[in-house]
Amino acid sequence: MNTEQLTEKIISAAKAVHRASGPGLHKAEYEECLCYELKQLELSYERQKPLPVQQNYKGRILDCGYTLNLVVEDSVIVELKYCEKIESLHKSQLLAFLKLSGLNRGLLVNFNVPDLQDGIVQIDNHHKK
Repeated sequence: MNTEQLTEKIISAAKAVHRASGPGLHKAEYEECLCYELKQLELSYERQKPLPVQQNYKGRILDCGYTLNLVVEDSVIVELKYCEKIESLHKSQLLAFLKLSGLNRGLLVNFNVPDLQDGIVQIDNHHKK
């Protein structure tokens, strides 16, 4: 399955969750529901996947990192949101995650919208690691 097909399956799964639940749940509940849908589609995923980062700060190596909400089929990062609207900060953060992980595709999914299509942003990493 190519990245486009995988992305469409993930979006379809997120839409199924939104249709069944609508806005109003906590982010963790949406994550649980989305994982259920992904499992029904027989897609592999990792929840709360650590993204370790080592950074050089003034000659000192800092061991820091992030946690990704979901990584589907070792190919697509899915960051779930429940906010007023997707901000440029969310997009920048996802692009940074893509660059750090070396993955090419990311999805921001904001469940706090009447129509989920309005809450989905796709970001591609054109500068792979």
